[in-house]
Amino acid sequence: MNTHLLNTCIIGVLVLLISACSQSNLDSIASDSIVYCSESDPNTFNPQLDTYATTADASSYQIYNRLIEFDPIDGKIIPSLASSWLVSKDGLTYTFQLRRGVNFHTTSYFTPTRSFNADDVVFSINRWRNESHPYHHVSGGRYPYFQSLKLSKFIKEVKRINGYRVQITLNQRDSSFLANLATDFSIILSAEYAQNLLINNQPEQIDSYPIGTGPFKYQDYTKGQVIYFKKHDDYWKDEKTVNNLIYDITPKSTLRLAKLVTGECDIIAFPSQSELDVIVDRDDLVLDQSPSLNIGYWAFNTQKAPFNDPNVRRALAYAIDKNSLLETVYLGKATPANTLIPPTSWAHSEDVNDTSYNPILARKLLDEAGIEPGFTMTIWATPLIRDYNPNAKQMAELIQQYLADVLINVNIVNRDWTPFIEKLNLGEHDSVLLGWSADNGDPDNFYRPLLSCDAIPSGTNVARWCNDDYDQLVYQALQTDDIAQRQLIYEEVNHLIAKQIPIVPIAHSLSYQAYNKQLIGLTNNPYGAIRFSGVSKSQ
Repeated sequence: MNTHLLNTCIIGVLVLLISACSQSNLDSIASDSIVYCSESDPNTFNPQLDTYATTADASSYQIYNRLIEFDPIDGKIIPSLASSWLVSKDGLTYTFQLRRGVNFHTTSYFTPTRSFNADDVVFSINRWRNESHPYHHVSGGRYPYFQSLKLSKFIKEVKRINGYRVQITLNQRDSSFLANLATDFSIILSAEYAQNLLINNQPEQIDSYPIGTGPFKYQDYTKGQVIYFKKHDDYWKDEKTVNNLIYDITPKSTLRLAKLVTGECDIIAFPSQSELDVIVDRDDLVLDQSPSLNIGYWAFNTQKAPFNDPNVRRALAYAIDKNSLLETVYLGKATPANTLIPPTSWAHSEDVNDTSYNPILARKLLDEAGIEPGFTMTIWATPLIRDYNPNAKQMAELIQQYLADVLINVNIVNRDWTPFIEKLNLGEHDSVLLGWSADNGDPDNFYRPLLSCDAIPSGTNVARWCNDDYDQLVYQALQTDDIAQRQLIYEEVNHLIAKQIPIVPIAHSLSYQAYNKQLIGLTNNPYGAIRFSGVSKSQ
């Protein structure tokens, strides 16, 4: 059967599926609405509290703004709620001039009496950095991204100079500080709304009934089905944007594609590798693909024996054929990874000794480490479809076969996301297939969240690896803005990771965005969550 005929057959089956299994009764899409087929529910409507991509997609750029942001085209830091900023010569003091005339959302549950000002910035940052803040422990009190960077310890003071000027003073230099303020997580909340909720003994509502300054305001949410957003008519940016934004929650990838094909959705989250040709084959759809700042990896729980032994980790790394994994799981549409850092980053290095497929050496190293034939371990496979790992269960099955060749038994653990991540944070895994997509263009965004000691309690360091030499190097790299100096330091970091192998880097993948060609102004954001601001729809 030729490709075109095969694609036609697949589409036919998908259309039948959607007729039988549609999860919502959304009306046909009007020209003033965009429907986004999301793969799951957000955990919250406050991305400060979570590193789950779906949470950021549903809130970060739709409901909120941050002081500064990344231009999705060239990656430069540009103004947002801060119209300008100055950095002191010693790199310790950042002064932000705030934008005037920025309005918060007016909704059925809150009517603001003032516009955005410095109080909102101070409140939003102090919430996650100050444990005595009245909102710090609301909604669980975990701020994994900021905790993984130890950012609260870096900040000495957040000070209101006047109504439209804020000064942030650091305890020590951090060359990645501005980049971190531009991430999905560094949103600005309404201090006035927070105060009203405290008075009414409803503080947790700030994260479930959100108020922001972003292009869309929250309207309604039915868990497992749909989220409705309405255009923020008083949005400070002069952009053409649709009146309605609808998130149709559709966990099955095949159903998301079916809804895109039939026109029930305008854009879908995370198309699977096997579906890409179907999308490319249609004249009414667009498949946007671009290099991404990401890494798919296999991490070992270094706090559990025998995975606390780097020789055991090295042996397991030698046992797998990365090239075969890339061909089978990524269908050849990814780059083999030898370090955490993708080739598109200035910190990428090819001069690192990577493990190549060598099962004989793998078994020899296992014998030397005292690992007898028949040893059994677990591989946890993320249930999520992500660009960095489009099918973790399939990858786990392939690794299971490779490890069988070196006389290691593997039990694959595959759970729904919430219990998966809860158990993972408790360290119950032996190893896990997961990944990371950069939230900014600074290489530190890989090094600290994924492998620093401070990232263990935050849950982003799933290898649970804590190495003093590593931490010293990555923090040393933050003390200078000189890229050449940082590159030299990161060379040492890369060699240390390659020597210790807390994780096995597997692939850097492309990022895919599939949508109806009627959408105008949509960009494939390489720095985190999807953005619908400024996106319109042709007739």
